[in-house]
Amino acid sequence: MTENTTLRMERTFEAPAQAVFDAWTSEEVIRRWWHAEHDWETTEAEVDLRVGGAVRVVMRNPHEDIEYGGGGRYTEIEPPTRLAFSWIWDGDTTRQLIELDFEETDGVTTVRFTHSGLWDEEAVRSHEDGWGKAFDNVERTLEPAPPGR
Repeated sequence: MTENTTLRMERTFEAPAQAVFDAWTSEEVIRRWWHAEHDWETTEAEVDLRVGGAVRVVMRNPHEDIEYGGGGRYTEIEPPTRLAFSWIWDGDTTRQLIELDFEETDGVTTVRFTHSGLWDEEAVRSHEDGWGKAFDNVERTLEPAPPGR
C-alpha cells in the first residue's frame, strides 16, 4: 500500500460514537446513506458483524439504472471505537481495506476514515468525492427527527 493509493478523510458528527458506529454496521441504517451521490439509493446492504463476517453493499444510480456493488470481510470490530473491513468492488480484483476510528468528545464524534489499496491516484480522487457525499448522507441520517414525528 502506497500513500498515493490511500484516501484519508476526517469528519465530525453531532452524534455519540455508538450511533455513528451503528450507522456503519446496521443494514437498515446503511440503506439510508451508503451511496456515492446524494440522490442515489442503496438497494442492498448485508452485514454479518463478526470478525470474518461478510459485508456487502449495492448502490444504484437511478438516472442511468446502473448498480455498483462490492463487499468484503470484517477484520476488526471494536464497538464503538474501531471498525475495519476488506473491500473489493464487483468485477474488480483490487483488494482494498477500509478502516474507521470513532472518537467521541462531549457527544460529538470524529471519524477518521482510511480507504487503502485503491488502484491509482485518480481512483483516490474519485473515491474522495463519493465518500464525501456518503458522509454528507451519514450526517443527514444522524440528524434528530423534527419534533412531532
